[in-house]
Amino acid sequence: MKSFVEYSSESDFSIHNIPFGVAVFNKEFIACCTRIGDQVIDLATLYDLGYFEEIEGLDDNVFEAYTLNEFIELGKPVTNAVRLKIQELLTEGSILSKDEKTIEEAFYNLDEVKMMMPVHVPNYTDFYSSIEHATNVGKMFRDPANALLPNWKHLPVGYHGRASSIVVSGTEINRPKGQMKPADADKPFFGPCQQLDFELEMAFIINKNTEMGESISTKDAEDAIFGMVVFNDWSARDIQSWEYVPLGPFLAKNFGSSVSPWVVTLEALEPFRTASPIQEPEVLDYLKFEGDKNYDINLEVYLTPENGEDNLISESNYKFMYWNMTQQLAHHTVNGCNLEVGDMYASGTISGSDPKSFGSMLELTWRGQNPITLTNGEERKFINDNDTVTIKAWAEKDGVRVGFGEVSGKIIPAN
Repeated sequence: MKSFVEYSSESDFSIHNIPFGVAVFNKEFIACCTRIGDQVIDLATLYDLGYFEEIEGLDDNVFEAYTLNEFIELGKPVTNAVRLKIQELLTEGSILSKDEKTIEEAFYNLDEVKMMMPVHVPNYTDFYSSIEHATNVGKMFRDPANALLPNWKHLPVGYHGRASSIVVSGTEINRPKGQMKPADADKPFFGPCQQLDFELEMAFIINKNTEMGESISTKDAEDAIFGMVVFNDWSARDIQSWEYVPLGPFLAKNFGSSVSPWVVTLEALEPFRTASPIQEPEVLDYLKFEGDKNYDINLEVYLTPENGEDNLISESNYKFMYWNMTQQLAHHTVNGCNLEVGDMYASGTISGSDPKSFGSMLELTWRGQNPITLTNGEERKFINDNDTVTIKAWAEKDGVRVGFGEVSGKIIPAN
């Protein structure tokens, strides 16, 4: 496929991608959109001009919306048809390629739009599915000889997080405050977090509502997953280490999480499927699956001090995940937990076996023992005020590139 829209060979947003998002156009109106290269396309206008009229089930202009929820709830027969239609329209020699009036009306340069949260997130769950990350944390905080808890290889560990504080890339994050108790202190104290961290994650988004009591199998899970985003689960390590026993994360996590604005569909990621790590011991029947359920997605993390250069501090890959998305969703619903359209399920920190592939400052600096030196000579054990963390994600194979762009967030001082 070749598009009539020109873009760099290194663009995440090739004609093979066709992601979905929501944008403010010219500071005037909001609509659902897609992107190719550095062109953002207003889908509401394309609908009004009749470009989707033959798609069954697309009876209303669901693109005139502040979120993608109404669109993705139509289900994959409709959303996949829309994606393929857009791909066709963007191909060289298409009807749209010759419609200069529509191109002028519906196509915008990237700098003419402001991206918004792509979906309304009713519920958010964070998993803990990287065996390398879980092992590293276990070595630091528990018994190095028995780093993984007994349940870890038997089920995808997770917890319910705070949906209201998930924000789109570019939103500043206030340094959180809370209680902390250093190991050598007699009692806790209150103040701004001193060990602020990022967590390198991906997340998937649900496209259907289910009833309480209903479960989704690993076989059917992908039909319920619209697509994926890049996810930064900001974490206050010193608050977390004091509060998390016995019930787990609370104030250390709920102050903010950042997501990329473009949702990349599972269909766009199809060429990049790869095998999952071997799971030992054998999992229970409801967690068994067939085929390749992991994805080969390259991940990079950059730390940028104020007025400074970007520093590449981590290079990892989503394929390292021990528990895959179908297992996560099957486990999440096996007890009858109901789903809602727009639900977001984060992978948990993604780390590989190489120290350069660790997905948090906690691991990269080994809890501050081995600080990172930046290009300006400064050191970082954790994230400082006015630092910006940027995560990039893309898949590439046989000359085909499909990416997510980036999720970026700047830490500003505590209120």
